[in-house]
Amino acid sequence: MNRLYHVPLSPFCRKVRLVLGEKRIEVELVEERYWERAPDFLRRNPAAKVPVLRMDGRTMAESHAICEYIEEVHPDPRLMPASAGERYEVRRLTGWFDDKFHSEVTSKLLYERVNKKVSGQGYPDSRNVKAGAQAIKYHLDYMGWLLDQRRWLAGDTMTLADFTAAAHLSSLDYISDVDWNRNANVKDWYAKIKSRPAFRSILADQVPGFPPPAHYANLDF
Repeated sequence: MNRLYHVPLSPFCRKVRLVLGEKRIEVELVEERYWERAPDFLRRNPAAKVPVLRMDGRTMAESHAICEYIEEVHPDPRLMPASAGERYEVRRLTGWFDDKFHSEVTSKLLYERVNKKVSGQGYPDSRNVKAGAQAIKYHLDYMGWLLDQRRWLAGDTMTLADFTAAAHLSSLDYISDVDWNRNANVKDWYAKIKSRPAFRSILADQVPGFPPPAHYANLDF
């Protein structure tokens, strides 16, 4: 059985889960309290980060490398386009969300509101929370601009870029930090991707002490 060591609200873990789900690859989910730096976990990944995927006799870390491995070994359905230019755009947007969006938004909202409490690191820094709440507006507007020109974020087909963005936004939606009324294009895009079977296990996530809002698992939100 394939095994994924993960944290439920980690966008990097969710990205891998979405790719596995879209390709209908069964996986056992093992929740890993990575901040405790357990010796067994450090042997699997000395960087002490999740996700870690055990698959095909390999133990793999780093979400983007994992996703590209899955794409190459299980190419159907395709999540990376055929042409080099289209693949570049997918990788550019994947980097945008995992780097810029994560730094400016996810780390300042999700990590401050949830991760600090769960890992016993204290209380949220209100300055970071305010900065994240302001920054997400810019990112939603940018997504809206992209979707005004394309069916999906990177082009006319759904790709890894969409799952990467959805992984971050779904984590933030769990704590009601996404204003879905800001841009109709973004809301429609999220409704489409949220309704895919790959999303089912994510919408069923529950984090003790942090109940999701009523709309979180509602496909018609």
